Amino acid sequence: MSGPPIVVKIGGSTLGSHDTSLQDLVTLQEQGRNVIVVHGGGSIISEWMQKQGIPPRFVNGLRVTDAPSLDIVVAVLTGLINKDLVCLLHELGGRAVGISGIDGGILQAHIANPELGFVGEVVEVNSGPLKALAESGYIPLMAPLAVHRQDGSDHAGKPLNINGDTAAGAVARAVKAERLVFLTDVTGIMDGNGRVIPHLDRRRANILRQSNVISGGMIPKLEACITALESVPQADIIDGTQPNALLDCINGAAQGTRVVGNL
Repeated sequence: MSGPPIVVKIGGSTLGSHDTSLQDLVTLQEQGRNVIVVHGGGSIISEWMQKQGIPPRFVNGLRVTDAPSLDIVVAVLTGLINKDLVCLLHELGGRAVGISGIDGGILQAHIANPELGFVGEVVEVNSGPLKALAESGYIPLMAPLAVHRQDGSDHAGKPLNINGDTAAGAVARAVKAERLVFLTDVTGIMDGNGRVIPHLDRRRANILRQSNVISGGMIPKLEACITALESVPQADIIDGTQPNALLDCINGAAQGTRVVGNL
């Protein structure tokens, strides 16, 4: 496989009975498209935290991750979710390798906001392992974890939790992706009247980010789009629960919110 990859972020909330995201990924692979996938799993992480008596906390859509929470995040993302998705892709006829951003030092990060605990801000992406897997005919399926860059702190060299949207934006920028697609459980970015905004350029996206119109989990998605646009032509935020949503998006169907450098 050759050419710039398509980077796809799959949220755990999009995988349901009518969802075809995984089959769409297999179809893209069969068509010879180069695809890199970053997956989330926030709802399952929250379930396991609650089982352990740890209430989930969020600040501006980002999970607060203390030491006990980090153990759960690493176990759930790299174990339960990642390997389950790899199994499902293979069952559908795909070829995938499950990894995390820790493997091969793909994602290196530091703690930018101590209020969030062991949550990293990506400072470097080693895209070599991702490109090697994709060019060998595999879908790299990456859990959003990073290595804490050596900075003299006690946690240096250990795992950091990375928001999945943030990780996807950083990866897309690093590999100069053909495009970045976020599969969510909403129809796109909404304006103040609850209507989907079909198109945004970088300037309007920045204005929207600084406003109070968007909130929660949509904040890191929009920020990731802005990050990716440094080297990616466009990013799409679409409702991944709809049948064939990913394929339709790649084939040019108008849906969700498309963010580009300039309109």
